[in-house]
Amino acid sequence: MTGAEEREIVISRVIDAPRELVFEAFTEVRHLSRWWGPEGFSTTTRSFEFREGEVWDFVMHGPDGTDYSEWITWTEIVPPERIALLHGEFHDDPNAFESVLTFTPDGVATRIEMRTVFPTKQLRDEAVEKYHAVEGGRQTLGNLSAYVIEVLLKEGES
Repeated sequence: MTGAEEREIVISRVIDAPRELVFEAFTEVRHLSRWWGPEGFSTTTRSFEFREGEVWDFVMHGPDGTDYSEWITWTEIVPPERIALLHGEFHDDPNAFESVLTFTPDGVATRIEMRTVFPTKQLRDEAVEKYHAVEGGRQTLGNLSAYVIEVLLKEGES
């Protein structure tokens, strides 16, 4: 692996819902707070503005009671195709990582791909080994899938 490849994590999932609904789950804090994070985590939002250059400032609460301060700056939003963001523990975090989420139609379903690139290979390896980033990312996309199918699709039917 060379360049970005050794610093990245790529996770994808097919969600049995139209991409507009999958994308919508990222656009409003009332949605994000209900599915964001790995299994057992919950989220408290301090501030949220879903526009390029704006931020989502929040705390993730781990199942063991540990709180994790998080800060996301939305760097690109192309509805309903793509979201790019910078994710760190605080504003201007030098260890922040970049993520690009793409939403691609897959028949009547949606393939979401989350491509995350860390500033260094060491930070990527730490995220994988210490924070279980790959499994956490898979669980997060699983939570997204369940939320979209169980909540958003049913809201649309009523």
